[in-house]
Amino acid sequence: MRKKILITGGAGFIGLHLAARLAPTCEVTLLDDFSRGRSDQRLADLLGQVTLVEHDLTTPVPPGLLPGDFAEVYHLAAVVGVVHSNEQPQRVLRTNLLSTVHLLDWFTTLPDATFCFASSSEAYAGSVEAGVAPVPTSEDVPLLVPDPGVARSSYGFSKIAGEQLCRHYAHAHGFALRMVRFHNIYGPRMGYEHVIPQFIERLLGGADPFAVYGADQTRAFCHVDDAVEAIVALTALPGKEALLVNVGNDREEILIADLARKIFDTAGLRPALDLRPAPPLSPARRLPDLTRLRELTGYRPGVDLDEGLRRTFAWYAQDIAARETGR
Repeated sequence: MRKKILITGGAGFIGLHLAARLAPTCEVTLLDDFSRGRSDQRLADLLGQVTLVEHDLTTPVPPGLLPGDFAEVYHLAAVVGVVHSNEQPQRVLRTNLLSTVHLLDWFTTLPDATFCFASSSEAYAGSVEAGVAPVPTSEDVPLLVPDPGVARSSYGFSKIAGEQLCRHYAHAHGFALRMVRFHNIYGPRMGYEHVIPQFIERLLGGADPFAVYGADQTRAFCHVDDAVEAIVALTALPGKEALLVNVGNDREEILIADLARKIFDTAGLRPALDLRPAPPLSPARRLPDLTRLRELTGYRPGVDLDEGLRRTFAWYAQDIAARETGR
């Protein structure tokens, strides 16, 4: 019998990549309200293999909307991105908290299912900034929000609260829980609010000089295909314990200025760099400790940064061209 899977935010970036990975062997249902998810050809191509249900999780799950026999539920639905956090922190908090509460309330009616919650490295960003968490950063560092009045902190706090909700619901109801802290996941179809697609869009738009904010900061980027393999392996683990696990790529930490240069190389363009200060609360360095992920799953990233950037650039170049021609 094919395992039944539910993916919230299933029309979004990681959600649709996960659906494509699972659809050949599982019975997959996507839940999305299309407030951020994208209705495009890639989703249309997949709809012959998956079921799509439209619902806004800021409202409770109506009785009968979803079947009660899922084996795994991946909760990826959220408002993500620095732009949204800075401009609409109340929306970030409201959407991310209510969607998690309502899904957990519904999930507790399922027998013997595993719940996978998409958290983020932003949960501990304040701890690193305050100097109470080292880099590389493990899952067990203390969490804090140094300045709750800064709008950007809304997203990280929503993930801290989400982890707490999941942990206590799992303890009260006895279900298996996997919480994954994603670290700088990138790839085709991730929208235009993040650093790599922003660089590509500005580069193809002819930006020269090319502004780079926080050029001396470092990140370790993880291709979405590797992130999907990691969460599939984690969610399939036996046992009902609550696991909190970093997911990312710790092998290719890179300066943001050098990331820009790699994208220039991929495009075959050479604009002048215009180096500018980092935006407020942007971490100087982000690098996950992946010891726990490797011990649990034997994880090894399969897509290096050069290859991942080639794939991502090719997709965005085509998407940008299609937008410009109105197709």
